[in-house]
Order: sequence, then structure tokens, then C-alpha cells
Amino acid sequence: MDFSLNEVQAMLADSVEKFIENEYDFETRQKYAGSDTGYSADVWQQFAELGWTTVPFGEEDGGFDGGPSEIMVMMQRFGRGLIVEPYLANVVLAGGVLNRAASPEQRAAWLQPMMAGEMQLTLAFTEPQARYDIADVRTTAKADGGGWVLDGHKGYVLNAGTADMIIVPARTSGEAGATQGITLFAVPRSTAGVSVNDYATVDGLRAAEVTLSGVSLAADALIGELDGGYAALKGAIDDATLAVCAEAVGIMQVLTEKTVEYSKSRVQFGVPISSFQALQHRMVDMFTTWEQAWSLLMWAVMTYEAGGEDAQRAVSSIKYLVGTEGRKLGEEAVQIHGGMGVSWELDVAHYFKRLIAIGQMFGNSDWHLDRLAN
Repeated sequence: MDFSLNEVQAMLADSVEKFIENEYDFETRQKYAGSDTGYSADVWQQFAELGWTTVPFGEEDGGFDGGPSEIMVMMQRFGRGLIVEPYLANVVLAGGVLNRAASPEQRAAWLQPMMAGEMQLTLAFTEPQARYDIADVRTTAKADGGGWVLDGHKGYVLNAGTADMIIVPARTSGEAGATQGITLFAVPRSTAGVSVNDYATVDGLRAAEVTLSGVSLAADALIGELDGGYAALKGAIDDATLAVCAEAVGIMQVLTEKTVEYSKSRVQFGVPISSFQALQHRMVDMFTTWEQAWSLLMWAVMTYEAGGEDAQRAVSSIKYLVGTEGRKLGEEAVQIHGGMGVSWELDVAHYFKRLIAIGQMFGNSDWHLDRLAN
């Protein structure tokens, strides 16, 4: 396999790296994360101007015509910069659904304004009872005249507090757990009956509980085919799983580099702790873990792009490794930094928290291990 970046991917990587180096240090990130919205609207507009929000979408929609490899390149570097802007919610999740299922009119109304930085979107796919089963949808949509009425509850909806429009999977037929009978709807956040309880998450982002109570929608709010929304939903979730794994690999690289650098400056018994053989072995293990994760990520993305029977296995393989070995690497980074490794002022603690949060998103390591075995 050729793991080198092509010219376009190298350009994207260079663009993100320069932005983080010049405009997005840790203190700036903390300021954005602590704001009312949890990110910077100006930075998000800059994302749009740089074309980053257009990457996975087709040229016919004004997009970059990229794919999972290009998203991987960007997300790995977003991980290194600990970016808090809602790229995952807008571009990968909501954008992924619209890209697969929306009509040309809907793409013009929602997808293109999002790419221009003029509209915030999100996907409300989790429900309290479902755990990681995206087919366990109990939010209902019932036909009402020429439109629909939605009722239900969604949990942990990224970016819902600032989203202009929320994509909601709802059950229009069948029983909870069945893949057939799930339909996708576009719900403006300002619609009567939509309640959004916004909160800060442990990893510095923002999410919300969304309650739908007698929410009336017009017929054109339906995205894709009636009862046939599962394929688009699953595709977007798989895209997002790979995206956060790429982010995690970027974080693992930063934690390894920062730990090695710290060990060279931290003096104990009159010598740098980097001279202690036991710590050297532990840091070599960190480096090896990161290299393995990076290699598996490359394989997973290439296999996923190729499609076929191994696509799902590829997604679960990298997610399992990130959830297990990634956590161990983060724990080593914190422990070698000592007490300051868990302090609010040190970026290592925030990288670790984001890494732990990623391990629980879109299926934890146990869930993906079960999927690999079945």
C-alpha cells in the first residue's frame, strides 16, 4: 500500500497545519471552548473560506469532491490542534446524511449554506435506550394531513445548541431495532415543540438533549425515501467513526511528542528523567502504539473507500484499537507528566479527556469487538 499523501491531500494538510501553528494555540482554544457557543464563529467562517467545509462533497454542489482519505488528513491535524469548531457535527454527520439522501432542492437549501458557513447543522441519532444501536429508534413520525408530527427524545446531540437545523431519524413503520422503517427529517431548531437542553461536555465541546413534542413539519422536511433512511444514517455514522479515529491518532501523536519533550526538561536526582531506562521503555511503547494506530488507520480508510465486505471490519478494527491502546497511551502521558498531567492549565490533560471521549463515541471498544466477532 502507498501511504504517502497525494498533491491535494498534502495541500490540505499544509493548510490545516499552518492555521493551527499561526492562529490556534492552546490558550486560544480554551477561550473558544469557554464561550457561550463553545467555538468561534469567526474561525468557523474561516474554515468555510479556506474550503475545508466543502471537502467531502461533490463538485456539482460546489464541493471539493474529496472522500474519507481527505477527511482523515484533516481530522488527524484537527486532533493535533484540539480543534473545538463543530466540523464533525456539520460536515461529517449532517453533511454526510444530506450528501447521501437529500434532493437537489434540499441540498441547495441546507448543504450549500452550511458549506458557505451560513448555516449550522447537526444529526440527532442517539436515543437514551439505544446505547450504540442506531436502528433502535423510538422517536416517531406520524403522517398528519400533508405533513408529519414528530415525538421523541434524542441524547448527546453535538452542536444542537447552535444548530439552525437538526436532522432527526424517526420511526415511520416497524419495530424499534428494525433497519427498515427509519425516515430522516429536517427539523429547524426554532420549530414549536423542539426543546434543546445545551451543556458542556468533559472534552471541551458542547452537546444537548433534544426533546420533540408534537413537532409539526411540512412534507418537504422528509429527506430521502420514506422508511429508507437507515443506509444514509449508517453511512454517515461510519464516516464519523473513521473521522474521530483519525482525530484520536493525531492526539496520540501529540501526547507522545509532548511526553518525550517533557521528559528531557524535567530533572530528578540531578538528571533529566529521560535518562531513566524504565521511562525510556514506556515512551518507546507509546511511540510504537501511535505508529501501529497510524498504520491501521491508513489501512482502514483505504479499505473503507474501496467498499466491499471488509469495509465494516476496517471501521471496527481502528475504533477498537483507539479505544484500548489509545487510552493506555494517554494514561502513560499523564503519569509521566506527574501531578501536573491532570491540571486544567496543561494541554496534556485536555488531549487525554478528548481521547477518552472519542473512545466512547459511535461504539466503545467492547461494542466494536463484538461487531468484529459477528
